[in-house]
Amino acid sequence: MGRRKGRPISGWLVVDKPAGITSTAVVNKVRWALDAAKAGHAGTLDPAATGVLAVALGEATKTVPFVTDAEKCYRFMVRLGAATNTDDAEGEVIATSELRPSDDQIRAALPAFTGEIQQVPPQFSAVKVDGERAYALAREGEALDLAARPLWVESLVLLSRPDADHAEFEMVCGKGGYVRSIARDLGQALGCLGHVDWLRREWSGPFEASEGISMAEVEALARTPELEARLLPLEVGLADLPELRATEDGAARLRNGNPGMVIAADCAWGDEAWASHGGRPVAVGIYRSGELHPSRVFNL
Repeated sequence: MGRRKGRPISGWLVVDKPAGITSTAVVNKVRWALDAAKAGHAGTLDPAATGVLAVALGEATKTVPFVTDAEKCYRFMVRLGAATNTDDAEGEVIATSELRPSDDQIRAALPAFTGEIQQVPPQFSAVKVDGERAYALAREGEALDLAARPLWVESLVLLSRPDADHAEFEMVCGKGGYVRSIARDLGQALGCLGHVDWLRREWSGPFEASEGISMAEVEALARTPELEARLLPLEVGLADLPELRATEDGAARLRNGNPGMVIAADCAWGDEAWASHGGRPVAVGIYRSGELHPSRVFNL
């Protein structure tokens, strides 16, 4: 007897992820709770991290890259005076320092970590090395020489200093940022070493942690209309792209994967945009000369 596939349900569920659970486990639980045929997420959070995990269901999974590419905001505490092999509190301490910087010294170091920076991922990360995940190799004791990669950091500010050993920060950054690398590199720059004590993603693109549902609520409301009512529409994931109105014939052509006529309000030739018809999203693509050339078509 074949496995039941689930319902063709589409939309976004914003989860306020608790510590101690993987992002994949959250997605699997949400998929089960909504009896959804398909689910994914926009940007992994480490098991120890909390905050926004936007779960895409059904056709919304086609908009995941647009949320992944959007800016994100993290609030985190750095434990000064110790480096760990994972760059967070989960790992083993590998070096310590008695030095403690002043608040002014910390603030003076932050400009070097803003704008376009080069960042080396943590040894324990999902970066692939010769086809294998870095964390799998690191667990086997391999010292990895990971390549630096560019990261856009919009802002990095010191929020508070609870005591000499701790400093709380807020960072807004682009795609692919590792907060653990920021903590590690900042600690090295200050000469005192450091690692992430705790981490929370406050918002990711259009999604806010304050509007997220808890995993306890997901469990309690599983398989009920109340949980489905918490879904946000697919097009929320396209918030950073201009919306175009497709004509009747244009919408039909777009649904078949062909360029379709659209009414462009504020869109330049070559812009990425999405088209709607009858209040529903039809496709995402590139706008050229009155038509949208689709890259993704929504089957709603």
